[in-house]
Amino acid sequence: MSDWTWDYNTDDHAHVTGGLPPGVIAEVERIATELAALGRDAETVGRPTGRSGGLREFDILGGRGFISFLAVPRHECIYVCRVTWCE
Repeated sequence: MSDWTWDYNTDDHAHVTGGLPPGVIAEVERIATELAALGRDAETVGRPTGRSGGLREFDILGGRGFISFLAVPRHECIYVCRVTWCE
């Protein structure tokens, strides 16, 4: 189990999740919790493939959207930077 946490990459999480349906927000937070449980391994999850680190993208809800996140080892934190949702 990891000691990592997750947070939105802004003090105002409405900047990232504003206007999204509650179910989408719940799914984003569930995935962020799972990414935090991966710890350092979250640096290789999602796109781009073939390299680790940097801004990563991960599909949500069967490809109806995606989250962009950073895995920052020195902070032991996953930062959710953006949520793109296609209704």
